[in-house]
Order: sequence, then structure tokens, then C-alpha cells
Amino acid sequence: MTRAGPASLASMKPMHDATTTVGELRERVMAFVHARDWEQFHSPKNLSMALAAEAGELMEHFLWSGSQASLGVARDPQRRPAIEAEIADVVIYALEFANICGIDLAAAVEAKLAANAKKYPVEKSRGRADKYTEL
Repeated sequence: MTRAGPASLASMKPMHDATTTVGELRERVMAFVHARDWEQFHSPKNLSMALAAEAGELMEHFLWSGSQASLGVARDPQRRPAIEAEIADVVIYALEFANICGIDLAAAVEAKLAANAKKYPVEKSRGRADKYTEL
């Protein structure tokens, strides 16, 4: 991956799930961090803690809501921008963790899905929320 400078951030194309790759997201995060000289603070320990903190902030939006009601919270137009900002923070920290640690996210996700497919075979787990040890 290249290290883009501050000027290149403003000139990058808008991002959308249907057209943006994980690699492009990683590049954007890397450019943002590099422009601010923040790599010095981004140890795996600090990034994992920041990721957990941001996940907690995301969860806070749904605190005391039931499962079904949480869908309404997520779709509430007044709450949606804050929820989107929190999930973005979670993803940004996860991407930066992968950048700093040299983790190939696509390969890691593929390996994890393969492992989960073995632990949760469709014929045993379809429609069930049980842990694999309980199937």
C-alpha cells in the first residue's frame, strides 16, 4: 500500500459499498493517519482498546431496547447519523489495526468463515442461535 499525502485525501472519489474495495478503504485510512503522523500512537494494544471503546459507543445507542425495537432505533432518521458515525469509527479502527499488524482482512474473513462453516453446519444450525458446542 502506498502512503498518500494530505492533498490526495480531498481528491479521492466518493466511496460506496458497491464500488469501494477493502483495499481502497485501507488506503484511505492509512492516508488519513499518515497525514497526521499518528502511526506512532497506533500500537496493536491501543488500536484494540480504541476498537472496543467505539464498539461500546455503538452499543450505547441500543441500550435498554429490545431486539425488535433496536431495528427501529437503527432506522430512526434522527439517530441514524450518530449510529453511522459510531459504526464508521469501529470499521476505521479495525482497518487501521489490520494496516499496522499487516493482516490481510479478506483472507482473515475467508478463513474465519471456513472455520465457522465447520463449527456451524447448516443442517444443525439453521434458524438456531445456539453456540456450536450446543448443536
